[in-house]
Amino acid sequence: MATLTLPRVAGKLTPNAPLAPLVWFKAGGAAEWLFEPADVEDLVGFLRELDPRVPVMGLGLGSNMIVRDGGVPGVVVRLGKAFAKVSAEGLRLRCGGGASGILVSSTARDAGIGGVEFLRSIPGTVGGFVRMNGGAYGREVKDVLIEADVVLRSGEARTLSRDDLGYSYRHSALPEGAIVVSALFEGRVAAPAAVQAEMDRIAAEREAAQPLRSKTGGSTFKNPPGHKAWALVDEAGCRGLRRGDAQVSEKHTNFLLNIGAATSADIEALGEEVRARVLAKSGVTLEWEIQRVGVMA
Repeated sequence: MATLTLPRVAGKLTPNAPLAPLVWFKAGGAAEWLFEPADVEDLVGFLRELDPRVPVMGLGLGSNMIVRDGGVPGVVVRLGKAFAKVSAEGLRLRCGGGASGILVSSTARDAGIGGVEFLRSIPGTVGGFVRMNGGAYGREVKDVLIEADVVLRSGEARTLSRDDLGYSYRHSALPEGAIVVSALFEGRVAAPAAVQAEMDRIAAEREAAQPLRSKTGGSTFKNPPGHKAWALVDEAGCRGLRRGDAQVSEKHTNFLLNIGAATSADIEALGEEVRARVLAKSGVTLEWEIQRVGVMA
């Protein structure tokens, strides 16, 4: 695609852009093109004019993603500050697709809105956790989402209801190449002090249980029905298991770590070894929760 004539943009369009600095694992290849749109209109116009054969992928904070070492073909869209605003409207929160879960929950606190504190614990952006039906501490995005504004791969802007998104556990029916540019959440009346206390409780629990200060990709495998993924991994003897500089966390066994200069191939292969050991031990097939994108080197 490097010889392709791309549409003119108001934002920033970078060829062969390294993605490792933009993802939590700090590993992986480059985007063929990285597009940071100036606003929704810029994104709509770009996708409308872009050759439909060119694949498009959204990138948030890169917190739950393995970018393979061969890089990502086509265009990676990253939403910047123009998409990172959050505002309260009564008991509802209008959130840009590039806004963090921490910003959403703290804006809710200041407005006396409860029920979205769990977003404090999702290490990503609104666009990512709307797509993946992100959740934690007994709640999911589908419990608070009213609607989401998306730009389809064709460049068509649409507003999709929660039902349109076809949510299930860590999954939505959002079409391939669609970018979530904003979402509307709804909470309930709550005292700001109570919201802050719940946010503090969640933050403390995460700090105690998860390797938050490491190069990681967050929760690696989905919890199978009736099981906790971390317990299955632990029972299969995988705590601390290594492949090169990729390691299963000793603090929380559903986290993989890059403890040095691990390649994405190391990290993914370690995950597959864990899946094989869990299947052999318990008969349960773990499903990846982390997105694995791009091509092998």
